Amino acid sequence: MLHNRGPLLTVDVGDQSTEETDIDGIHERYIGGRGVCTRLAHERIPFDVDPFGPENRIVFATGPMQASTMSFTGRMNCTGVSPLTDGLLSSNAGGFMSRNFAATGYGAVEIAGESDELLAIHVRDDGVEFEAIPDLAGATVSETADHLEEERGISPDQTAIIGPAGENRVRFASIMTTKERAFGRGGLGAVLGAKNVKAITFDGDSAPEIEIPAAQSEIHREAATDDNIMKRQGTVAVMDLANAMEGLPSYYFSEREFAGVEGINGDAVEKKKYKKGTCSACAFACKLPTRDEERGVETEGPEFEVAMAFGSNSGVDDIVDVMESNRLCDEYGLDAISAGNTVAAYLASEDAFGDVELIHETVERIARREGIGDLLAEGIDRCHDELGVENWSVKGMDFAAHEGRVLHGQGLSYAVSNRGADHMYATFYSVEYPLVPEEDALDPEGTLGKAGRLVERENLMALNDAGVVCKFSRDYMNPERYEALFGEDFDDLLAVGARIVTLERHFNNRRGVDGEDDTLPYDIPDLEAAIDEYYDARGWEDGVVPEDGLPADYGAEA
Repeated sequence: MLHNRGPLLTVDVGDQSTEETDIDGIHERYIGGRGVCTRLAHERIPFDVDPFGPENRIVFATGPMQASTMSFTGRMNCTGVSPLTDGLLSSNAGGFMSRNFAATGYGAVEIAGESDELLAIHVRDDGVEFEAIPDLAGATVSETADHLEEERGISPDQTAIIGPAGENRVRFASIMTTKERAFGRGGLGAVLGAKNVKAITFDGDSAPEIEIPAAQSEIHREAATDDNIMKRQGTVAVMDLANAMEGLPSYYFSEREFAGVEGINGDAVEKKKYKKGTCSACAFACKLPTRDEERGVETEGPEFEVAMAFGSNSGVDDIVDVMESNRLCDEYGLDAISAGNTVAAYLASEDAFGDVELIHETVERIARREGIGDLLAEGIDRCHDELGVENWSVKGMDFAAHEGRVLHGQGLSYAVSNRGADHMYATFYSVEYPLVPEEDALDPEGTLGKAGRLVERENLMALNDAGVVCKFSRDYMNPERYEALFGEDFDDLLAVGARIVTLERHFNNRRGVDGEDDTLPYDIPDLEAAIDEYYDARGWEDGVVPEDGLPADYGAEA
């Protein structure tokens, strides 16, 4: 089976020491990326760890596809215990850092301990340097990236940076790379902030030699030549469809249609797009560099989730206002979905939907934990009571834009996901809009009978995150192509994904998560029965992995 290579580098920022560990056996079983990170985290992070404590770890890893020249491979993974969900969580980012990371020669890099001073960590193939950077305390992401480039000659494409939000332990703080790409959901930026790590950089010329099968060329060619609407409008292309289905969350989830949708939809974004945007080696180029000359706003995006959170869910119908919200989140290092939804909760409590000045002011207050921002920085699950609004979250994570009250399989996915109400954990929405061929689509109505397909989708997405292969490759990948690339039967590849999902659930079980946490704040048909079907398909008992249900590589001690 195709898999990543290279040792684990452990960087302890407390005593500024490093250690290398052979992890070839883990690579062989878990491929790379999210798989290797999850396996390492499960073994090396205490089950009872405080997310902000020195014993929590952030583990970064690429996958073997970084050795390819194929589209959809310019991404990587990081994993740790989330301060937002309080569970083991992986986050995935695009951009250009992944191949710079691979060039260090390490298969994975974990950050442990807690520093007494604000640090930049420079990871190179010839060693690690710890640089004290007290003058960058409170600096924005772009200010930090510009400093590293001007003073050290380090490109933004080589960096993982936190903004003020991470330093201030905002529970949905991002880790940013290439300035505008985010390891977003779950607040892992706050974990780096707790460790007093402002930036990590990667450089070298020691990428492992991994032979990638010839199937990569055909996939890359199709991605380059296909006329796909995502190349023009990114994910926001789906907004009109969602709105037409009465499935666009609006006014803090109180409505499902938005009258001002034309002001924030795919056409509105496309009008502001001024050049192509992509990730490393990708010819699909679905990113959205946008600019408004009149108001001087420039950013990358917004994608559909952000256009929902800071648009319809906040009562805003001007794409430039949403672009500015997106820009502020990137600058301060905030997950723009959680930031937008949390701001929307605040607007609901103040009866202030559409107040753009208040929105932008509140984003900064959250990042700096000033005034009301200190409460909102805790996230919806922890602040909704004080705001007097409903708790629109699952396992601590607020909802993505794809509406589970309309796409019932997606609703089921939100309920059982190890990561909470996150759309990318299974991307089940794609088969219910549908965004897939008719023969692969499902009726969005109802939950019963969908559990088996959901398990397959979760396993496949975990496999993609181990590879690492972008989830927007769905129109270009099929079982035969997975087999051709990874050299393994497709069912055996899905079994890798199943091991990843199982380890996440087991870790979270040990932190107290069980079937009572697999729920929704709204009713959809037969949810409890569908959840039971899901547990049966997974071999779990009331949401708990049985003692004999762990992957075989753990043995009796697990």
